[in-house]
Amino acid sequence: MPRPAHRWRCLALALALGLLLGVGPSTCRDASGWRPNLLLLMADDLGIGDLGCYGNKTLRTPNIDRLAEEGVRLTQHIAAASVCTPSRAAFLTGRYPIRSGMVSSNALRVLQWTAASGGLPADEITFAKILRDQGYATGLIGKWHLGLNCASAGDHCHHPQAHGFDSFLGMPFTMMGDCAQAELSEKRVALERALGLWVQVSAVAALTLAARKLVRPAGSWAPVLGAALAAAALLAAARSVGRLIVLADCFLMRNRSIAQQPMDLEAASPLFLQEAASFLHRNKQRPFLLFVSFLHVHVPLVTTKDFLGRSRHGLYGDNVEEMDWMVGRILDTVDKEGLAERTLVYFTSDHGGSLESRLGSHQYGGWNGIYRGGKGMGGWEGGIRVPGILRWPGVLPAGRVIQEPTSLMDVFPTLVRLGGGQVPQDRVIDGRDLWPLLLGAAPHSEHEFLLHYCERFLHAARWHQRDRATVWKVHFATPIFQPEGAGACYGRGVCPCFGEQVRQHDPPLLFDLSRDPSESRILTPETEPRFHEVVGRVQQAVQQHQRTLSPVPQQLDTLRNVWRPWLQPCCGPFPLCWCREGGAQ
Repeated sequence: MPRPAHRWRCLALALALGLLLGVGPSTCRDASGWRPNLLLLMADDLGIGDLGCYGNKTLRTPNIDRLAEEGVRLTQHIAAASVCTPSRAAFLTGRYPIRSGMVSSNALRVLQWTAASGGLPADEITFAKILRDQGYATGLIGKWHLGLNCASAGDHCHHPQAHGFDSFLGMPFTMMGDCAQAELSEKRVALERALGLWVQVSAVAALTLAARKLVRPAGSWAPVLGAALAAAALLAAARSVGRLIVLADCFLMRNRSIAQQPMDLEAASPLFLQEAASFLHRNKQRPFLLFVSFLHVHVPLVTTKDFLGRSRHGLYGDNVEEMDWMVGRILDTVDKEGLAERTLVYFTSDHGGSLESRLGSHQYGGWNGIYRGGKGMGGWEGGIRVPGILRWPGVLPAGRVIQEPTSLMDVFPTLVRLGGGQVPQDRVIDGRDLWPLLLGAAPHSEHEFLLHYCERFLHAARWHQRDRATVWKVHFATPIFQPEGAGACYGRGVCPCFGEQVRQHDPPLLFDLSRDPSESRILTPETEPRFHEVVGRVQQAVQQHQRTLSPVPQQLDTLRNVWRPWLQPCCGPFPLCWCREGGAQ
C-alpha cells in the first residue's frame, strides 16, 4: 500500500493534471478519501513589510517565516479591497465585493455597528458552505465583521453559521480602539464631540427660555424644563457613550450565544488558541476547514504581558510578534495531532497596514515595505498587496517564490476544488484556481486583469501582459495626501474614495510594476511609447468587466449601516449586558 506522503503527492499531481485538462482527480485510487485539511490564518491590518520573509530585518516572525521556507510564497498577492469588510467578503466568496453589494457610496467603508442590518447576503456562496456540504467540519475563530442580524436581534441572518461554518467563537464585529477606550478611536470621540455640541445647544436654549420667562412670567415653564432635561440627558449620553460602544460591539459569541459581554480583551488570545487546539483534536479523523481570523494587529493592539516591550517597534511590534507566536502554537498543535502532511496551511492579511494609525511620533499601524500607500487606499499597492504563504509538506515545493499576480479571491476556487466541490456556475467567480501555479504545472497566473475598487468607485487596474513579462498599473483616481507631500491622509481614519480630496486622472497614471513596484515613476506618452496602447487595453478590460455587473443592494450604505436598537445583541435589556461563558446568557 502506498505511503501517506506518496498518496498526497499523487493526489496533488492528479489535481494539477485534472485541472489543466478539465477533468477530475481520478488518477489516484481512492483520492476522495485523501482530501486535505484546510487551515486558514488571516491577520488584521498587517503590513506586508512586517514579516521577515518579506524583507523585515527587525521584527521577529520566525513561525510565519518557517511557513514560507517550507512552502510557497506569493509576492504579488492582492486583496480585493483595502479595508476589512469588503476584502473579507471577497475572500470568502471569490467575487469582487461590488458583486455582492458589500460596498458603499457614502464613505461608510465597513460595517459600523454590530446592530446594523447590512452584511453578507444570504444568497452568496462561501467556500465554507461548499466544503461543509462536501463533509468537511468547518470552524471560524476570531473576527467576522460581515454582519449579524437582519430584522431581529436573534435572526442571525449574516452569522458565520448561516454562511457555512459549523462552529464559531469570536467577535461578530471587529476589534477597535474603542473596545479599550483608547485614544485612537473609531467612533467614540466623534460621538462625544457631536453629543457635546448638542449639550451646549440645549443648555443655551434652556438658559434663553429661562431668561425670557423671568422677563415675561406669563406662560408655562414646560419648555424651559424640557430644554434643561434634554441638556442633562445629552450630557449623560456624552459621558457614557464610550461604555455603551463597548457593550454594543465588543463582545464574543460562541456559535449563536453570547459568551462574553463585554469581552475580556487580554483573555481573548489564550481562549482562541485553546479553541483552535480543541477543534483540531476533535476533527482530526475527518477533513476539516479551520479559519483562524486573528484580532491582531488591529488597534488597540491588545497584547499579553509576556510580549509587552519585547520588540524594537513599540506596541505594534509587540503585537506582531505575539501573533507570530500564536501561529507557532497552532502549527505545533497540527504537528502534535499528526496532521501536518494532510493539511494545507495558508497565511495572509485582509489588506495592508494602516499608516494613519499614529499619535504624535508613535506609529500604531503596519509597515508596507517598499509599497506606496496603505489601508483604505483603493489603488496604491501598500493598501492591497498582502502576504500570501501556502504550505503542504510533501506536496507543495518548499521555498518556491511566485511573482505572478494572484488574489485573495483565488482561495475560493482553490479550496473548493481541493475539497471535491464544484465552483458555482450560476454567478461570476472572479477568483482563479491557484493549484497548477503553486505546483509549477502552469507558468502563469490566470489573471490577465485585476481591478482595484475603493467603495463602489474604480480607482485602479492592473494588466499582466504575459508575452512581455510585464505588469502594468493604471490609476484612474488617487487620494490627495494630507499634509501635502505626505504618504497618507493624516488627521483622518483612512483616505477618502471620492470627493474634493480625491484627484481624478485624465489621462490616467501609468506605472510598470515589473520595474517599479513602489509606483514612484509615472510613465507618460513621452517616456513610454506604448502608453496609449496600454491605457486603451486596460480601459477596454474595465468596460468588459462593468458589463458583467448587476445592480444589487449596497449593504454598507447608510440605510443598512446605522445602529438599530432592536438588532442589538445583549444578555439582558440593553445596556444591562453582562455575560461570562457558563454564566448569564
